Amino acid sequence: MTFVRPFTLSVPDAVLDDLRDRLARSRLLDDSPRRPRSGMTAAYHRQLVKSWRDFDWRARERWLGRHPQFLADIEDTTIHFAHLRASRADAPALLVMHGWPHTFALQLDFADLLPDFHVVVVSLPGFAFSTPYAEGAVTERRLAVTLHTLMTDVLGYRRYLTYGEDVSANVNDLIAASHPDAVAGVLVTHAHFPTPDERHQVTSLEERAFFARLAASHEKDGAYGHVQATRPDTLAAALNDSPAGLLAWLAEKLVEWSDTPPGDPAAVEARISRERILTEAMIYWVTQSIGSSFRPYYEGADTPGPIPPVRVPAAVFIQRHEYDYPESLARGFYQDLRVFERLDVGGHFAVAEVPDAMAARTRAFAVALGLLS
Repeated sequence: MTFVRPFTLSVPDAVLDDLRDRLARSRLLDDSPRRPRSGMTAAYHRQLVKSWRDFDWRARERWLGRHPQFLADIEDTTIHFAHLRASRADAPALLVMHGWPHTFALQLDFADLLPDFHVVVVSLPGFAFSTPYAEGAVTERRLAVTLHTLMTDVLGYRRYLTYGEDVSANVNDLIAASHPDAVAGVLVTHAHFPTPDERHQVTSLEERAFFARLAASHEKDGAYGHVQATRPDTLAAALNDSPAGLLAWLAEKLVEWSDTPPGDPAAVEARISRERILTEAMIYWVTQSIGSSFRPYYEGADTPGPIPPVRVPAAVFIQRHEYDYPESLARGFYQDLRVFERLDVGGHFAVAEVPDAMAARTRAFAVALGLLS
């Protein structure tokens, strides 16, 4: 039986002093002339760097610490997770998985709104306080096995709901498809994408248009992923040594992928507050996990074969960055689709951006499944 032990977050003063010193000595650049539009500007970057230098981390650390956190050894990784238990022993359990570039911390506001659930907010291997796999690749199938083991063998939940996004979206689907006896339902904001080979067989005009738009977007916005998949250590060396650089790399994606108007990076703070942005940067900095967070990009990209269809009850909420995702794709893959809804608000980080709305939807799904009254 795996031994679960408490985890207490406490960043040494020396690490904080070193960080502030580095931030104070940052060499910041002006915007390049005629640069392509992105989620970061020199003006906003300066604001963030100054705010991070003055950040009251101890207050934030105390807030994080109010969420009970634990470590568990599974295979050759140590998994970190927050475990928010409901007062009722028979309350439904919910696994919540993050993606890149965020961490478990960005999803805690959502978890706090579900006191009638046993919520497990996990750090993926190599992210935050979870260690990377010591041997072998970080593949979606391996992550699915690890996190299903956490929920069942380690924490003892016979059945649970599952939610994933970004790099854990396929993990979410794999868990549901592989363990229908244990998964009571799957919550989705990053709906299933067919493999490249499967996309070539698409005949629907709507589906073809969707994949064409994605390809065009990836052509101009996908450089980050290409670098992380092809030159991860070179990039990580720079970001691990420069907090200002790390902050720019992470915050740009929080801006670009959230449901905020283009051209005003600070508008992201209506969805993800500056305090939360700085918390994400701080966790990457103190754990030196930016390099290991790239591993799914270059190790997990070759997961073989299509994912089998999901036959457990599914609730699919299309977030704004995939606003044109065809319903036909969802109905073909999620074969017991109970809910299909296009969100009016909420982008790539839906449960972090609109936690109240997504908590209400999660609760309604659980009620419809008979898991809550």
